[in-house]
Amino acid sequence: MIIETKVYKKNQTTIPAELRKKHSVKPDDIVEWKEDDEGNIQVSFRKKVKVDDIIGIGKTKERTNAVNLKRSLYR
Repeated sequence: MIIETKVYKKNQTTIPAELRKKHSVKPDDIVEWKEDDEGNIQVSFRKKVKVDDIIGIGKTKERTNAVNLKRSLYR
């Protein structure tokens, strides 16, 4: 499937409605652009990781600093 979109001022474009619906793309989701060695571009979508989504999924033997962990997550 080939879908064309226009690039507007400030290099903005629109994700076609068909793809937004198919991939459940919502505001604040992340669009990842990957370019291979031959110049082909692959676009994928993912949800933004929120701290609340990952709290408690891992354990460590050492004490951790939640503020430092949160800062490193968004770097």
